[in-house]
Amino acid sequence: MKKYKLLVINPGGGSTKVAVFEDENEIKSESIKHQPEELRKFETTLDQLPYRTELVKKFIKNAGLNITDFDAVVSRGGAFKPLESGTYLINEKLIKDVMEGNVQTDHASNLGVLIVHELIKGTEIPGFFVDPVSVDEFDDVSRLSGLKELPRKSLSHALNTKYVAKKLAKEVGKKYEELNLIVAHLGTGISISPHRNGRMFDVNNANDGGPFSPQRAGSLPTTGLIELSFSGKYTLEKLMRKTIKEGGLMDYLGTDDLKEVERRISHGGKYAELVYNAMIYQIGKEIGAMAAALRGKVDYIIITGGMAHSEVLIEHLLPYISWIAPVKVIPGENEMIALASGALRVLRGEERPKEYK
Repeated sequence: MKKYKLLVINPGGGSTKVAVFEDENEIKSESIKHQPEELRKFETTLDQLPYRTELVKKFIKNAGLNITDFDAVVSRGGAFKPLESGTYLINEKLIKDVMEGNVQTDHASNLGVLIVHELIKGTEIPGFFVDPVSVDEFDDVSRLSGLKELPRKSLSHALNTKYVAKKLAKEVGKKYEELNLIVAHLGTGISISPHRNGRMFDVNNANDGGPFSPQRAGSLPTTGLIELSFSGKYTLEKLMRKTIKEGGLMDYLGTDDLKEVERRISHGGKYAELVYNAMIYQIGKEIGAMAAALRGKVDYIIITGGMAHSEVLIEHLLPYISWIAPVKVIPGENEMIALASGALRVLRGEERPKEYK
């Protein structure tokens, strides 16, 4: 069987992760850190494109490779328009939309497809993106929020969520489409989703609701938030930052580092313990809500994301959810292997690539 060599690119707010894969095996990788003072030189996120592209080219050169050595280049997908789950070819329509700002939100992840486009220009090498944060498989009833002007949006950690769901299905000898699952991605933001017949038909948008997390405020008292918005204490920009980047553990405890919170608790920090337990309580409640969305028919619950590495957190969470269904822990964000796997499924003829329209 042919072995495929892939270049995988994953731009984030403070870093650009790059890796070389041979099939599912990562043979070289680097997380290129971007210092805040460096990024402040750029007026917009799009302005960072040449800077980040050159750093990826440097990685390729230092690895002793050329772009033509790869069978495909694959990138994390950004907050594009609502899309079906799958692996997509990067095309000119997508590039035009990203360059013109036709995306749901401005984020560094949008740059990935632009970097790939620059790298493969003038070659026959295919460029892909896989399961962007804008994967939308919502049921119609999932979209209603309670105000016509504010429909619920499907923005989530879809890349890792879909990967671990398919990984578990393979481990238990089933097809993903045959299982009813709840997947809880626990990272700096938290997204918890129910899956039925291979569709993620609901999810809490980590920026808008659900449990509070290391950085996100999660669901908030509506009237209190409205009053806070008009209190004169915050500009729009500052309040958005407070709820999305400086909420949750950061707001209560001044840190988004779970290990630091657990250290404080081990040294007798009662307030840290209260906040920690409240976050776990809210995670358990949200998983319970998604069990109701599946009408109680749940085959497995998957706990994933960076916080899933914490044995203490898992131990405290299990009493809330273990009665619902068997719980599987697949820690980490798994983004690089998820991207490689999506490209490999297309290269091996297991899936047809989707077209961005």
